[in-house]
Amino acid sequence: MLPPLPRPSGAALLFVSSIVLVACGQKGGDGHGAGGGMPPALVAVQEVQPKSIPVEFEYPAQTAGSREVEVRARVPGILLKRNFAEGARVSAGQSLFSIERTTYEAAVARAEADVAAAEARHNAAQRNAARTRPLFEAKAASQKDFDDAVSAFEVSNADLKSARARLTDAKLNLGYTNVESPVAGFSSRALKSEGSLISGPDMLLTTVSQVDPIYVNFGLSEAEQTRLRNEASAGKLQLPKDDRFDVTIKFEDSRVYSRTGKLSFTDVRVNPQTGTSDARAEIPNPSGEVRPGQFVRVILKGASRPNAIAVPQRAVMEMGGNKIVYIASPDNKAMPRPVVVGDWSGSDWIIASGLQAGDKVIVDGLAKIFFPGAPIQVGDPNAPPPGAPGAPPAKGAPAKGEVKK
Repeated sequence: MLPPLPRPSGAALLFVSSIVLVACGQKGGDGHGAGGGMPPALVAVQEVQPKSIPVEFEYPAQTAGSREVEVRARVPGILLKRNFAEGARVSAGQSLFSIERTTYEAAVARAEADVAAAEARHNAAQRNAARTRPLFEAKAASQKDFDDAVSAFEVSNADLKSARARLTDAKLNLGYTNVESPVAGFSSRALKSEGSLISGPDMLLTTVSQVDPIYVNFGLSEAEQTRLRNEASAGKLQLPKDDRFDVTIKFEDSRVYSRTGKLSFTDVRVNPQTGTSDARAEIPNPSGEVRPGQFVRVILKGASRPNAIAVPQRAVMEMGGNKIVYIASPDNKAMPRPVVVGDWSGSDWIIASGLQAGDKVIVDGLAKIFFPGAPIQVGDPNAPPPGAPGAPPAKGAPAKGEVKK
């Protein structure tokens, strides 16, 4: 009895399979599947050429009002009334809260009476000083009498000014019982209700956010800034003048906001905890569509890569952790080419290295390429096969409605 034959290993099977595939691809060397060989794959190619390609940078961000104002009462008192709808738009100078006025009206009345009394004393002292002067000049009054009259007039003048200052202060406090919005914007909820005792400026009543323009705050990592500076110095990246990027935002539902703003601020300091520098963009928001506190994606536009090569993203494949593209060789074969990819530009991928001007990159029909060096035929791989509805007539076949003679 013969001993059983040894079973081939997986590596041996893979090696044999590779030989069979290559043999099938090489059989019928005319490239058209003669003698039962694999027919050439129908592919579409794109000849790459260097050009200036716009670049966009996208970062996570959060919106904020261009002014976030805390509304506080300047004087203590009982809160009588809220004069606004919570969350509604308010205008600058609009009354938001009313505080009880009685105490402050009484203070104004007392201050007015003090002013009237000070004016009377001032007038009396002025008349007395005026009478004493000619008497002193005629040697009918002593030096002391004249000095006392002048001093009394000066003191009364100071008392009058003090009384008028207290009246002004009392009137200001009376006006502060009407708490107004310092800016135009959208109000938040009221933090105190009617009947509450307001202790003064230490108690927050509400906030008002000015949303036109709206601020968009985000962070730029130190590594990202260093990379951009190095690429700009090497001529691989062209930044806008004074780094004044055009800015737009993308909402969580991937909808892009219709209005565009500008990058207005970049901090020179790096946060040691996050390793980022604070940056801020300013975007018009007249309709209030963008609200403070939203999480968005900020898109910086205005930079470009001169003499860059880009290919459609679908043309780039991953193999063994590396990126490759297939090149159509002059003898109509699909040859793999390792590449290093950079940024995205729309639906294209910028190629940092691996391609040269004039290379013909296969962009469609990659699924029909089963091994490197497979024969290809340039055409439209998405066209319907001959004879299918909508397909062009085969060569030599009569067109629709035409009778072949």
